[in-house]
Amino acid sequence: MAKNKPGIRFHGFNDEWEQINITGNVSFSKGRGYSKSSVLPHGTPLLLYGSLYTDYKTNINSTNSFANIQDWSVVSSGHEVVVPASGETAEDIARATAILAPGIILGGDLNIITPNENINPSFLALEFTHGRSHNKLVNKAQGISVVHLHNDDIAELDILLPEIKEQEKIGKFFEQFDELINAKEQELEKLRQLKLALLDGMFPGDNQEKSNGGVNR
Repeated sequence: MAKNKPGIRFHGFNDEWEQINITGNVSFSKGRGYSKSSVLPHGTPLLLYGSLYTDYKTNINSTNSFANIQDWSVVSSGHEVVVPASGETAEDIARATAILAPGIILGGDLNIITPNENINPSFLALEFTHGRSHNKLVNKAQGISVVHLHNDDIAELDILLPEIKEQEKIGKFFEQFDELINAKEQELEKLRQLKLALLDGMFPGDNQEKSNGGVNR
């Protein structure tokens, strides 16, 4: 295997990946404001940095949280990558998620990376999280009780980049994989709930005995 070629390729792609410095190929910004107390049942979609650890995978097309938009809010264009600016461990924050929908409020403690037209955001998120960049980000994260990662740290990265069509194909492939995993997880949760309901019905506990007055029927 060539140094700058992956071991698994989609058919039709053979060129080596190009090593580039990310500076000059992306722009950097930061999320702003908002916390859990800002969350509402309805409103403008909101992304809080903490939810990156629990609710989302590689790509975000919608959110589970909402808030009122403000004049100072930072709102997605649908072509960003976000990286947590702080977390409990270096491994926690050395991860990235692509924002593929416009109009999502990007809350505080998020590093925002907006790639140019030659970089697919889904591919870049995968590179940060699973590629050569990952260990470099882990090493750059600093802190004791809370670790931090800054846009200046990310700007120092060199990444391997295939042509845009291969980036898009890779990004789409793993997006479909995540969708399949999510569907299976939902199916599994329904089976768990069904099992519990059947167990409750077939093995009466204290609650049912009390409701029946302790008499078998």
